Amino acid sequence: MKRLTAVVATLFSLAVVFPIAYSISASFFQWADFTAIPARLLPSVPTFDNYRRAFSESNLLVFLSNSLYSALVGTVVRMTISILGAYAFTFFSFKGKNFFFILIVATMLLPPDALILENYTTIRTLRLTDTYLGIISTTLLAPTHLFMLRQYFLTVSREYREAAVLEGCSDSRFLTTLLIPISKAVIITLAIHSFSTIFNDYLWPLLVTNREMMRTVQVGLTMLGFSENLDYGPQFAAITLLMSPILITFIALHKPIQDSVSTRFTGR
Repeated sequence: MKRLTAVVATLFSLAVVFPIAYSISASFFQWADFTAIPARLLPSVPTFDNYRRAFSESNLLVFLSNSLYSALVGTVVRMTISILGAYAFTFFSFKGKNFFFILIVATMLLPPDALILENYTTIRTLRLTDTYLGIISTTLLAPTHLFMLRQYFLTVSREYREAAVLEGCSDSRFLTTLLIPISKAVIITLAIHSFSTIFNDYLWPLLVTNREMMRTVQVGLTMLGFSENLDYGPQFAAITLLMSPILITFIALHKPIQDSVSTRFTGR
Protein backbone atom coordinates (compact mmCIF):
# COMPACT_ATOMS: atom_id res chain seq x y z
CA MET A 1 0.00 0.00 0.00
CA LYS A 2 2.82 2.38 0.88
CA ARG A 3 4.56 1.57 -2.40
CA LEU A 4 1.39 2.31 -4.38
CA THR A 5 0.98 5.61 -2.52
CA ALA A 6 4.59 6.53 -3.33
CA VAL A 7 4.09 5.70 -7.02
CA VAL A 8 0.88 7.75 -7.26
CA ALA A 9 2.50 10.68 -5.43
CA THR A 10 5.51 10.50 -7.79
CA LEU A 11 3.28 10.52 -10.87
CA PHE A 12 1.33 13.53 -9.62
CA SER A 13 4.59 15.32 -8.82
CA LEU A 14 5.91 14.67 -12.31
CA ALA A 15 2.66 15.94 -13.82
CA VAL A 16 3.14 19.21 -11.93
CA VAL A 17 6.91 19.58 -12.42
CA PHE A 18 7.14 18.57 -16.10
CA PRO A 19 5.39 21.67 -17.60
CA ILE A 20 7.58 23.94 -15.47
CA ALA A 21 10.78 22.13 -16.47
CA TYR A 22 9.77 22.09 -20.14
CA SER A 23 8.97 25.81 -20.09
CA ILE A 24 12.42 26.59 -18.69
CA SER A 25 14.06 24.32 -21.26
CA ALA A 26 12.02 25.71 -24.19
CA SER A 27 13.00 29.26 -23.26
CA PHE A 28 16.49 28.38 -24.56
CA PHE A 29 15.23 26.73 -27.78
CA GLN A 30 16.16 27.93 -31.22
CA TRP A 31 13.42 28.17 -33.83
CA ALA A 32 14.37 24.81 -35.36
CA ASP A 33 14.01 23.06 -31.99
CA PHE A 34 10.26 23.73 -31.98
CA THR A 35 9.81 22.02 -35.35
CA ALA A 36 12.19 19.12 -34.72
CA ILE A 37 10.93 15.56 -35.23
CA PRO A 38 10.87 13.82 -32.85
CA ALA A 39 10.03 16.60 -30.43
CA ARG A 40 12.89 17.83 -28.31
CA LEU A 41 12.90 18.18 -24.55
CA LEU A 42 16.28 19.94 -24.38
CA PRO A 43 17.66 22.67 -26.66
CA SER A 44 20.13 21.60 -29.34
CA VAL A 45 22.21 24.72 -28.73
CA PRO A 46 21.05 26.89 -25.79
CA THR A 47 20.44 30.53 -26.66
CA PHE A 48 19.56 33.60 -24.59
CA ASP A 49 18.18 35.41 -27.63
CA ASN A 50 14.60 34.58 -26.62
CA TYR A 51 15.01 36.58 -23.40
CA ARG A 52 16.39 39.55 -25.32
CA ARG A 53 13.49 39.42 -27.77
CA ALA A 54 10.93 39.09 -24.97
CA PHE A 55 11.92 42.58 -23.78
CA SER A 56 12.77 44.20 -27.12
CA GLU A 57 9.70 43.09 -29.09
CA SER A 58 7.08 44.09 -26.50
CA ASN A 59 6.45 46.32 -23.49
CA LEU A 60 7.04 43.39 -21.17
CA LEU A 61 8.28 45.54 -18.29
CA VAL A 62 5.16 47.73 -18.53
CA PHE A 63 2.90 44.67 -18.62
CA LEU A 64 4.75 43.17 -15.66
CA SER A 65 4.53 46.37 -13.60
CA ASN A 66 0.79 46.61 -14.31
CA SER A 67 0.27 43.03 -13.13
CA LEU A 68 2.44 43.43 -10.04
CA TYR A 69 0.76 46.67 -9.02
CA SER A 70 -2.74 45.25 -9.57
CA ALA A 71 -1.91 42.02 -7.74
CA LEU A 72 -0.24 43.74 -4.78
CA VAL A 73 -2.93 46.39 -4.27
CA GLY A 74 -5.71 43.90 -4.92
CA THR A 75 -4.25 41.41 -2.46
CA VAL A 76 -3.78 44.01 0.30
CA VAL A 77 -7.33 45.37 -0.08
CA ARG A 78 -8.82 41.90 -0.46
CA MET A 79 -7.09 40.51 2.62
CA THR A 80 -7.96 43.64 4.65
CA ILE A 81 -11.65 43.30 3.80
CA SER A 82 -11.59 39.56 4.49
CA ILE A 83 -9.82 39.90 7.85
CA LEU A 84 -12.05 42.72 9.07
CA GLY A 85 -15.19 40.94 7.85
CA ALA A 86 -14.17 37.64 9.46
CA TYR A 87 -13.38 39.45 12.72
CA ALA A 88 -16.79 41.13 12.76
CA PHE A 89 -18.65 37.89 12.03
CA THR A 90 -16.64 36.07 14.72
CA PHE A 91 -16.52 38.43 17.70
CA PHE A 92 -19.34 40.94 17.19
CA SER A 93 -23.04 40.40 17.77
CA PHE A 94 -25.47 42.37 15.61
CA LYS A 95 -28.92 41.93 14.09
CA GLY A 96 -28.95 39.78 10.98
CA LYS A 97 -25.43 38.51 11.55
CA ASN A 98 -26.11 34.92 10.47
CA PHE A 99 -28.29 36.02 7.56
CA PHE A 100 -25.62 38.30 6.11
CA PHE A 101 -22.91 35.69 6.60
CA ILE A 102 -24.97 33.04 4.80
CA LEU A 103 -25.73 35.55 2.04
CA ILE A 104 -22.03 36.27 1.52
CA VAL A 105 -21.09 32.59 1.57
CA ALA A 106 -23.93 31.83 -0.88
CA THR A 107 -22.23 34.03 -3.48
CA MET A 108 -19.55 31.32 -3.67
CA LEU A 109 -22.09 29.30 -5.64
CA LEU A 110 -22.30 31.92 -8.38
CA PRO A 111 -20.02 31.10 -11.34
CA PRO A 112 -17.80 34.11 -12.18
CA ASP A 113 -18.49 33.75 -15.91
CA ALA A 114 -22.20 34.31 -15.30
CA LEU A 115 -21.46 37.75 -13.83
CA ILE A 116 -18.82 38.92 -16.26
CA LEU A 117 -21.19 40.76 -18.62
CA GLU A 118 -22.93 42.61 -15.79
CA ASN A 119 -19.60 43.42 -14.17
CA TYR A 120 -18.23 44.79 -17.43
CA THR A 121 -21.34 46.92 -17.98
CA THR A 122 -20.99 48.35 -14.49
CA ILE A 123 -17.29 49.13 -14.89
CA ARG A 124 -17.89 50.74 -18.27
CA THR A 125 -20.77 52.84 -16.89
CA LEU A 126 -18.51 54.05 -14.07
CA ARG A 127 -15.80 54.84 -16.66
CA LEU A 128 -13.28 52.63 -14.93
CA THR A 129 -11.99 50.88 -18.04
CA ASP A 130 -8.24 51.26 -18.55
CA THR A 131 -7.73 51.87 -14.83
CA TYR A 132 -6.17 49.79 -12.08
CA LEU A 133 -9.38 50.04 -10.06
CA GLY A 134 -11.29 48.57 -12.97
CA ILE A 135 -8.84 45.66 -13.18
CA ILE A 136 -9.03 44.71 -9.49
CA SER A 137 -12.61 45.77 -8.73
CA THR A 138 -14.14 42.31 -9.16
CA THR A 139 -11.55 40.65 -6.91
CA LEU A 140 -11.82 42.84 -3.80
CA LEU A 141 -14.48 40.76 -2.06
CA ALA A 142 -13.51 37.12 -1.62
CA PRO A 143 -16.23 35.09 0.14
CA THR A 144 -13.96 32.04 0.28
CA HIS A 145 -11.25 33.96 2.12
CA LEU A 146 -13.76 35.51 4.51
CA PHE A 147 -15.29 32.10 5.25
CA MET A 148 -11.93 30.40 5.87
CA LEU A 149 -10.68 33.22 8.10
CA ARG A 150 -13.88 33.21 10.13
CA GLN A 151 -13.63 29.46 10.64
CA TYR A 152 -10.03 29.89 11.78
CA PHE A 153 -10.88 32.79 14.10
CA LEU A 154 -13.56 30.62 15.72
CA THR A 155 -10.79 28.33 16.97
CA VAL A 156 -9.33 31.22 19.00
CA SER A 157 -10.66 31.25 22.55
CA ARG A 158 -12.98 34.16 23.29
CA GLU A 159 -11.28 34.45 26.67
CA TYR A 160 -8.37 36.15 24.90
CA ARG A 161 -10.58 38.97 23.67
CA GLU A 162 -12.46 39.23 26.97
CA ALA A 163 -9.18 39.59 28.83
CA ALA A 164 -7.96 42.15 26.31
CA VAL A 165 -11.15 44.20 26.66
CA LEU A 166 -10.83 44.17 30.45
CA GLU A 167 -7.30 45.52 30.10
CA GLY A 168 -8.59 48.33 27.90
CA CYS A 169 -7.32 46.89 24.64
CA SER A 170 -9.16 48.14 21.54
CA ASP A 171 -10.42 45.85 18.80
CA SER A 172 -7.83 47.13 16.34
CA ARG A 173 -4.99 46.47 18.78
CA PHE A 174 -6.31 43.01 19.65
CA LEU A 175 -6.57 42.21 15.97
CA THR A 176 -3.10 43.42 15.01
CA THR A 177 -1.12 42.31 18.06
CA LEU A 178 -2.72 38.94 18.83
CA LEU A 179 -5.22 37.57 16.34
CA ILE A 180 -3.27 38.23 13.13
CA PRO A 181 0.06 36.88 14.52
CA ILE A 182 -1.48 33.59 15.68
CA SER A 183 -3.33 33.31 12.35
CA LYS A 184 -0.21 34.08 10.32
CA ALA A 185 -0.07 30.71 8.57
CA VAL A 186 -3.57 30.81 7.09
CA ILE A 187 -3.29 34.54 6.26
CA ILE A 188 -0.03 34.01 4.35
CA THR A 189 -1.52 31.07 2.46
CA LEU A 190 -4.62 33.04 1.46
CA ALA A 191 -2.50 36.06 0.52
CA ILE A 192 -0.32 33.96 -1.80
CA HIS A 193 -3.42 32.43 -3.36
CA SER A 194 -4.97 35.88 -3.80
CA PHE A 195 -1.81 37.34 -5.35
CA SER A 196 -1.38 34.48 -7.82
CA THR A 197 -5.08 34.55 -8.77
CA ILE A 198 -5.07 38.28 -9.56
CA PHE A 199 -1.64 38.16 -11.19
CA ASN A 200 -2.59 35.24 -13.47
CA ASP A 201 -6.05 36.52 -14.43
CA TYR A 202 -6.46 36.86 -18.18
CA LEU A 203 -10.05 37.31 -19.32
CA TRP A 204 -11.13 40.21 -17.09
CA PRO A 205 -8.02 42.41 -17.70
CA LEU A 206 -8.45 41.71 -21.40
CA LEU A 207 -12.02 43.03 -21.31
CA VAL A 208 -11.46 46.17 -19.24
CA THR A 209 -8.20 47.36 -20.85
CA ASN A 210 -8.03 48.79 -24.35
CA ARG A 211 -4.77 50.74 -24.27
CA GLU A 212 -1.61 48.66 -24.64
CA MET A 213 0.11 50.51 -21.78
CA MET A 214 -2.59 49.28 -19.37
CA ARG A 215 -2.40 45.64 -20.42
CA THR A 216 -1.37 43.09 -17.81
CA VAL A 217 1.38 40.58 -18.42
CA GLN A 218 -0.96 37.64 -19.08
CA VAL A 219 -2.54 39.59 -21.92
CA GLY A 220 0.86 40.86 -23.06
CA LEU A 221 2.20 37.32 -23.36
CA THR A 222 -0.11 36.70 -26.29
CA MET A 223 1.68 39.50 -28.17
CA LEU A 224 5.01 37.66 -28.03
CA GLY A 225 6.13 35.22 -30.69
CA PHE A 226 4.47 34.26 -33.95
CA SER A 227 2.23 31.21 -33.92
CA GLU A 228 2.12 30.90 -37.71
CA ASN A 229 5.80 29.92 -37.85
CA LEU A 230 5.98 28.27 -34.40
CA ASP A 231 8.23 31.00 -33.03
CA TYR A 232 7.36 30.44 -29.39
CA GLY A 233 10.79 31.15 -27.88
CA PRO A 234 10.03 34.68 -26.54
CA GLN A 235 6.78 33.45 -24.99
CA PHE A 236 8.52 30.66 -23.09
CA ALA A 237 11.25 33.07 -21.99
CA ALA A 238 8.64 35.49 -20.64
CA ILE A 239 6.73 32.67 -18.95
CA THR A 240 9.92 31.48 -17.25
CA LEU A 241 10.65 34.99 -16.00
CA LEU A 242 7.12 35.29 -14.63
CA MET A 243 7.21 31.90 -12.92
CA SER A 244 10.43 32.64 -11.08
CA PRO A 245 9.11 35.09 -8.42
CA ILE A 246 6.10 32.89 -7.64
CA LEU A 247 8.25 29.76 -7.34
CA ILE A 248 10.81 31.54 -5.15
CA THR A 249 8.03 32.93 -2.92
CA PHE A 250 6.38 29.52 -2.64
CA ILE A 251 9.67 27.82 -1.73
CA ALA A 252 10.51 30.52 0.81
CA LEU A 253 7.07 30.34 2.46
CA HIS A 254 6.43 26.61 2.19
CA LYS A 255 6.72 26.18 5.97
CA PRO A 256 3.82 28.56 6.82
CA ILE A 257 1.76 26.95 4.05
CA GLN A 258 2.49 23.51 5.48
CA ASP A 259 1.51 24.71 8.94
CA SER A 260 -1.74 26.12 7.60
CA VAL A 261 -2.69 22.91 5.81
CA SER A 262 -1.86 20.74 8.82
CA THR A 263 -3.61 22.97 11.37
CA ARG A 264 -6.55 21.28 13.07
CA PHE A 265 -9.51 23.43 14.00
CA THR A 266 -9.72 22.03 17.52
CA GLY A 267 -9.88 25.30 19.47
CA ARG A 268 -7.22 26.95 21.63
